[in-house]
Parts: sequence; C-alpha cells; structure tokens
Amino acid sequence: MAVNAPHFGSTHDGDHPDREAEWVRLREKHLLAARERPTSSATGVHHQALICSNVERTIDFYQGLLEFPLTELFENRDYEGSTHFFFDIGNGNALAFFDFPGLGLADHIEVLGGHHHLAISMPHDNWERIKQKLDDAGISTWVHQTSVYFTGPDGERLELIGEPLGQMYGKQVL
Repeated sequence: MAVNAPHFGSTHDGDHPDREAEWVRLREKHLLAARERPTSSATGVHHQALICSNVERTIDFYQGLLEFPLTELFENRDYEGSTHFFFDIGNGNALAFFDFPGLGLADHIEVLGGHHHLAISMPHDNWERIKQKLDDAGISTWVHQTSVYFTGPDGERLELIGEPLGQMYGKQVL
C-alpha cells in the first residue's frame, strides 16, 4: 500500500458516526426478502447521456478505440444544431452523447463528459402509471412523446422512456 493511501476501515478521512441503528431501522422498514420483492416497473437503463466537446473525436474514441459501434446520429430535439448520437454498449444498452455548439461550455470544460441524464426504459403502461404518480406527488415534469423528464431529490436529471431498450420515439437506436 502506498504511503498515506486511504484503506478500508480508515477513520482519518472525515466524521464516522455510528449509524448501525439507522441501517437496521432502514432495512427493517424497507428491505424485503427476495421472494417478497415485487417486479420492478422498469426494464433496464435505456441510455446514459453524456456531453462531449467534439462529435468526431468522441466517435473515434468510443467506436474506433473501445469498439462500441455507433448506431444512430441525429439532431438533438432540445437544442437546435446539437447532435444526439448513440453507441451500442452491449446487452441492449446504449451510451448517448450530445454536443452543444455555441452554448459556451468552455468555462465548464471539467464537466464535459459528465452526467446529462439517466434514461430508464419501462413498458408504456408502467410509464403512464409512474408519470401519474410523479404528477400526484407534485414533481415537476416535462414530457416529450414517450419520455418524461424530471429531477431526483438531489437534482439529478432522469428520464423515463416508455419504449423498449434500443428504441427511441419509434426509431431503432441500437
């Protein structure tokens, strides 16, 4: 182990309160045995969307170097002139990217490649039910075709897409 490298059980890296009673309470209240758990309303991660600064360089890296085939490329509906493109990362899952030309992201270069939103696929009837639950809970949403966008409790951007993995708005992206 390197000198000064943190290790498991280290207590020198911040406050370490005893939370065992809290964890016991949370497990007792929320954690169901495997045989008692309901089936998830989702079918998987539709795509993880990241931001890039150069479309061709990103394609060269992900397709050329990592061997993730480019499967689709079209204009981003949310920002005119922006590219939305997808790579097949296996098992019906996609990695998507946006570029935002002219948006002035140079001051935020450290977040390029960072999280834009997480898209979770689910059957459309589940999508309708969960969308209604979000509305009933007073969660602000934005709907576009079969996608509902909203933020989680810490501001994380999420999308529920009522389509099968590999499809987006009736178009195959994988």
